[in-house]
Parts: sequence; structure tokens; C-alpha cells
Amino acid sequence: MSTTLKTIIRTVFFIFFDISIIVLSVYIAYNLRFDFAIPDVFKDGLYLSIAVLVISRIVLFYLFRIYDISWRYFGFKDTTKLIYLTVFSTLLLLLITYVMRSNALIIPRSIIAIEFFISLFLILALRVSKRLYLEQYKANALGKYSVIVADLDHANNIIRAISNNESGYYPIAVISDKHSGMKINGINVYSFRKFLQSDIGYEAVIVDKDIDIQSVYEKLNTQDDIEIKVATGYTQNNTKLEDISVEDLLARHPKDLDKDRIKSFLYNKTILITGAGGSIGSEIARQCYRYGAKELILLDHSEYNLYAITEELHSANVIPVMQTILDTQELETTFQRYNPQIVIHAAAYKHVPLVEFNTQEGIKNNIIGTKNVVDLAIQYKVEKFIMISTDKAVRPTNVMGTTKRICELYTQNVDAKDTEIVAVRFGNVLGSSGSVIPKFKAQIASGGPITVTHPDITRYFMLIPEACELVLQAGAIGKGGEIFILDMGEPIKIVDLAQKMIELSGKDGIKIEFSGLRPGEKLYEELLIDESDAQTEYESITVAKPTYYDIEKLNKDIEELVVTEDKIAKLKEIVPEFDHRLNS
Repeated sequence: MSTTLKTIIRTVFFIFFDISIIVLSVYIAYNLRFDFAIPDVFKDGLYLSIAVLVISRIVLFYLFRIYDISWRYFGFKDTTKLIYLTVFSTLLLLLITYVMRSNALIIPRSIIAIEFFISLFLILALRVSKRLYLEQYKANALGKYSVIVADLDHANNIIRAISNNESGYYPIAVISDKHSGMKINGINVYSFRKFLQSDIGYEAVIVDKDIDIQSVYEKLNTQDDIEIKVATGYTQNNTKLEDISVEDLLARHPKDLDKDRIKSFLYNKTILITGAGGSIGSEIARQCYRYGAKELILLDHSEYNLYAITEELHSANVIPVMQTILDTQELETTFQRYNPQIVIHAAAYKHVPLVEFNTQEGIKNNIIGTKNVVDLAIQYKVEKFIMISTDKAVRPTNVMGTTKRICELYTQNVDAKDTEIVAVRFGNVLGSSGSVIPKFKAQIASGGPITVTHPDITRYFMLIPEACELVLQAGAIGKGGEIFILDMGEPIKIVDLAQKMIELSGKDGIKIEFSGLRPGEKLYEELLIDESDAQTEYESITVAKPTYYDIEKLNKDIEELVVTEDKIAKLKEIVPEFDHRLNS
């Protein structure tokens, strides 16, 4: 049956029953008023009352779309609207009664009041009947007994969404430390401590996306067959339930994220983002857009990536520039044309093995490209320049990390004049291109095995949106010359990550194999070269000790690096801590 036909049938059904309820309510009101013996003199008033109420209520209900409301999700706002319309139609009858008071037609005012309450009760009862039936009797009793972890507002949304015979879940408890001891929709609310002390059995956990999902997982994933869902996309009548992902478990939520500081930094500014189509650049573009940038200049050499982010943002204030940062002439044209106030430099080759096998291209793109953008930013008096760096720049063991370390040295030592130049260093972001997580997902989908390079290898992880917001926050507080370091939490063993992804997939028999460290790869990453970092006003952001390097010598060294045949030796000369590791 089509949706349109279902809508017509529902509307006709409700109109028929509303008319029946009005007729019945008026008849009962008259009989109650006259002790079930209605005098003939009042019968014309009875017919008039029915006519006025039927016409006024049905027209009002139709115009104000009462008949479009799904009775499965009939709620408080719908109830309020229906009460207002019922009161208005009753007042209309009262007005007609007053106007016609000198005529033979008599409608006692007490009947109007009695009819109102009877009619309102029956109209509401009809509309909540299916929801009550679903929630109290069918209530998906055959569904999985489910615990909801959320604040009361979101818990209410979740309960409404799953309280039908199609969801497969049956709510039995809500966990909220702030509201322990209360009830919501007849369901008890517990603190985590009291719930864990209880003997309540459950088969599923539904957790709000804004809760610390990892903590909930550790506390409530007590056996292999517990299903865990993440609730997102709240609306009045629905909630989206998604499978828990490894990103949910690894996510960190910085408690000192200062959105007001970020907004004041970005609002009404012209911002140029290089590498804008990449995983980091595109998320920074989204956030700059949300924080009210006046104009976004998105620069990338990848046609598809640039197209994708431009189409997503879809605004006249978003300008795509398909360009490489190695073409200084074209790049300068972009600076001349748009005169950016902020430049966020995210363009880089970052895949360690690829750069290892393409050393010349890695050096040109990462070092020369960064020099080009920095120099033009200074020339065109950009207010703030932010370079995205990496933990692989710390005591690097590969070419990629070493190129990023040289970029850091350049940003710290160049004569920046009036431009505030800062770099921000962080570890792996979840789901970025080249990340291990998409690779593991593909290996699991194909039945395994998952390949891990070494049983002891560890990495830092952070969600892309959180990392990018902290990048912008660091940029906002920078005064020039700093290398900011984002707090990435504790490093995670990659083999543990692989095991967790296998567990979440629900697939049996997937093995983990160790393939050996790749060229340039090290067991663990660092965010500091030494422990002399300084705290900023935000706990999640620290600043590394500056490293002096004579800028004229650095420029000369970079020129020699580009033309020399022994690039590894020259990289080691510029970055003495570079410990090139070709084998596992």
C-alpha cells in the first residue's frame, strides 16, 4: 500500500471517529444535564451544538494538520495543540449560544462544559490508544531487554523510538547518575553504581553518542552476546541507532574545548586551507564554515577531493582552487586574488611507506610546498599561519616524519614579520586516509587475516573533528613560533585495536598475523623531543620548546637537499635525531 493511500485512510478514519465522538459527547452531555430525559424544547439546541462542533472542530483539526500526526508517536506537543483547538471550537459554540440567546434555541452553558471534557477525553484517548497498546502491552516484549544510558531528554527520545513492535528492543532501565531514583515513562532510573549492584538482566545497551562510550562499554559489556548500540540523530518521533564502532571506543572528548575562542578567531575571516580535500583539511573546512568564516578558499590538487568538499559545503562563500602548492606562480595568484587573513596548511604526503619509496616527491611536496605557502603568507601579510604537523616528526625514523620536522624548523625560524606562524603536532586521527582502521575493516570484511606489523607497536589516536577543533583552538592562542602539541591520551597497542575490531564485527575465526615493521616504521610514536614542554591555558594543548636553526643555513640546506643524490645523509644532517630504519 502506498504512503499516500495510507495517509488518506488514516485521515478518513480519524474524521469518522472524531465526528462520532462529538455526536456522542453532545448526546451524553444533554442526557447527564437532564437526567436522561431531554425536554423537546432543548432538542433543537442539541442538533445545533452537534452541527457547530462537528464543522468547527473537523475544519480546525484538518487545517492545523492534526490528521497528519502519527498516533504511534502522539506526544505532549500534539496533545497541547489538540487541546487548544478543542477549546477554540468550544468557545465558538459558546459565542453562537450568546448571539442566539434571544431566539427559541436554547443551549445550556453547563452542557457546553460537560461536552468539552467528555469530547476532549475521548479524542485524546483515541489518539494515545495505539501508543499505550504498543508500549504497555505489545511493548516489544519479545525484543531484547535493553538498558539506556543517557540524560533524561535523550532517554525519553530513545524509549519512544524503541517502544514499538518493530525495533527489537524492550527498555527495562535507564542509567543516569544525575537523575537516579526517578522514573521516566514508567522506567526506573539508576546510577551506574546502583545498577551494577542490582541483579537486572539485560541483552542490549543503548548509549547516547555524547556519553563516554568507552566507559559504558567496559562496565556493561559483561558477556559476549550483549548488543551495544549508539543513539544519534534525535528527532521528536525517532532516534537513529547505530552499531558501536571502534571509533566510538577510541574517541576522546577534550573537556577544555573553547568553542567561543575558536569562533572569535574564525568568524568573518577569509581563510585559505591547503590540502582542503583531505581528511584533515576537509574537516577543518567544515568547522571554519560552521564557525562563520566570511570566505573559504579551498585549495587542493585532487579534482575529486576538492569537488566532494565543495559540494558538501555548497555555498557561494566557498571557493574551490585546484592547484598544487609546488607551483609558486599560480599560488601567488591565489594569494593576490583572495588576500586571506588566515592560512591553514594541511597539504602533505603523509603515508610513511609511500614517501619512503618516493623520497624526492615527499621532500618536494612536504618541504618545498610548505616553504612556498609560508613565504607567500608572510609576503601577503597573512595574520595567522597554522601548519599541521605530526608526532612522526619527533625523533623521526622515516623520511615523511623528517620532512615534517624540517617544516617545523622552518616555521619556527623564518622571519615571519607581522605573520604569526604556528605548527600543531598530533598523532593518528581515526578514519583518516591511510589510517589502519579502514584497512582492518576491509580485511575483516574479506574474512581476514588482519595484518599487524608487530605485537608491541602502539599509536596515539583521536577523532578527526576533535583533533581539528583543537588545532583551531591552538591557532587561536598562538603568538608565533610555537609548536603546539595536542593531548592524545594514552597510546593504544595496535594488536589490541585489531582484536577489538574483530570482537565488534561479530565474526568468528578471523586471525591476526604479524608482518614485521615496514621501512621507516617505529614501535611507538612520541609527541615531544624532550620533556621541556610548557603548559598553555588549556590542559589539552601544550607547547614544545623552540629549536633554533639559522634560517639562511636552513634555506641553503634545503636547496642542497633537493639536488643531492644522497638525500638520506642530507636529511640526517639537517635533523640529527633522524634514525632511518629500513628494516624491521
